[in-house]
Amino acid sequence: MPTDRPAPRRAAILGSPVGHSLSPVLHGAAYTALGLAHWTYDRVEVGADALPSLVAGLGPEWAGLSVTMPGKRAALEFAGTATPRALAVGAANTLVRQDDGGWHADCTDVDGVLGALRHAGGYVPAPGDVGVVLGAGGTAAAAVAAYAALGLDGVRLVVREPARAAETVRAADRAGLGVEVLRWSEVDFHALARDSAVLVSTVPPAAVQPHLDTLATVRALLDVIYHPWPTPLAEVVAARGGALATGLDMLLHQAFGQVAQFTGRAAPRAAMRDALRTATGGIRTLPID
Repeated sequence: MPTDRPAPRRAAILGSPVGHSLSPVLHGAAYTALGLAHWTYDRVEVGADALPSLVAGLGPEWAGLSVTMPGKRAALEFAGTATPRALAVGAANTLVRQDDGGWHADCTDVDGVLGALRHAGGYVPAPGDVGVVLGAGGTAAAAVAAYAALGLDGVRLVVREPARAAETVRAADRAGLGVEVLRWSEVDFHALARDSAVLVSTVPPAAVQPHLDTLATVRALLDVIYHPWPTPLAEVVAARGGALATGLDMLLHQAFGQVAQFTGRAAPRAAMRDALRTATGGIRTLPID
């Protein structure tokens, strides 16, 4: 018999490990708020090597994919087309199904950094501002692209071994942002915090433990670690009343663009924020305005 019921639509997050991901909370809340009862969002465990064949085998019901580590570079290489910012970062956390059956790549992680710094971190760029990124992994590349979008004058990358920062340096170059690479063991952290307007930390909490009091003086901080929370760095920043954004803020703001691209509808930002706040026990207010 004929039915008016919409055809099922599917989306998922791909990565390994992926069982801890909070993306289903965000997307599920969005689809419910948008009245998309025929949409589902799952977790799919897959490594970088297997990602291309898995995505190539998905049926037409698949609308979009979120991609977490370790598959972000593989996702960009697999996609038929990509946004300029995904190309600049050199990685994609978002794959969107196209009408011709191909896949389009984006990096909404840039939105995540921007939204976290602006709304939770209260950061307003000023002429001559220079940013810092601690670490040089995939999140660091998104951070330098976000700094470029904010109009910063440059970025300082602080890393254990400068040779490992090559991908992030290329990301800064592609984004048109001046970059200086500093060896961790040689950095004057007091001067670094004094001379920098904003800092994004992508490193484990233990790495910054010896420099907590110094780094706490930076004007705006995004600490991308959110489990376990709070990190020691977040604690000292909060104790002095400093501007603080977290990985939860970044996760929330990057998801808005994914929902919009998957569904073709504006993301229900408040509903998504409320769902994430509930799922994490209200540990952060997660401002969106």
